Amino acid sequence: MIVFKKASDLKKHLEAIGKKHNKIGFAPTMGALHQGHLSLLAESKKATGITVCSIFVNPTQFNDPRDFQKYPITIEKDIYLLEKNDVDILFLPSVPEIYPNGTTNLEHYNLGYLENILEGQYRPGHFQGVCQVMRRLLEIVEPDHLFMGQKDYQQCMVVKKLLEIMESKIIFHHSPTLREDDGLAMSSRNVRLNEEERKNAIAIFKALTFIQKNIHTGSLMNNITEAKNILLKSDFKIDYVEIANAETLQILQQWDGKQNLVALVAAFQGQVRLIDNMLLRES
Repeated sequence: MIVFKKASDLKKHLEAIGKKHNKIGFAPTMGALHQGHLSLLAESKKATGITVCSIFVNPTQFNDPRDFQKYPITIEKDIYLLEKNDVDILFLPSVPEIYPNGTTNLEHYNLGYLENILEGQYRPGHFQGVCQVMRRLLEIVEPDHLFMGQKDYQQCMVVKKLLEIMESKIIFHHSPTLREDDGLAMSSRNVRLNEEERKNAIAIFKALTFIQKNIHTGSLMNNITEAKNILLKSDFKIDYVEIANAETLQILQQWDGKQNLVALVAAFQGQVRLIDNMLLRES
């Protein structure tokens, strides 16, 4: 594996190895890698000739500076995992490398309603930051295929919207959420949970599973109420529990039995904010 810290060096290398004749797969990450990330990279290796992983903790997508400061950094372990899994290239830029003119007065993207619901409502400015960093990374790497995980369901939709705005031909792949044996979605933030919080955290999976098993046409509110109760019993502080159209993310209170649905949760266990989702009906 080759590590690049400068965008110019990475671009020169990709040109030298003939990127026009080798499909490039790209998985952007913020580090603290786990099996979920590695599964994305494995998909890239199957589908493309060159696999690039980036590790960059993007300051512009953190609306809470404390959250940015506490984000887990495990770079030595991450490099070991990437080398062990035969990743071709790691892009490890600094903040000035990505934002040479600073992180203020950056461009704004028209994301429509996606920016103001769910994560957008509770993390104002978050998705602008996601788009700002993703556009820069995509313009540096110039991948043919982009790999991201379903756990960040709304973020996947935002990035697809960004690709439309960019009029990009990049093929987007979103992969199913990988879970621990007890159902907890794999996340870099899980390492911040203490022993008791880690035990409590599986209530998110239980709440989503309850919704999935009890979904029916008509009102969805009883399912949402019971899911919230499951979380509250495990000492979660809830931001939201919602059921939405899986294609549009329109939040629903009634179901006609035809639309594909996704249940989405965001809640705090102690000081750690966890998100998860589960598809309820697939086409």
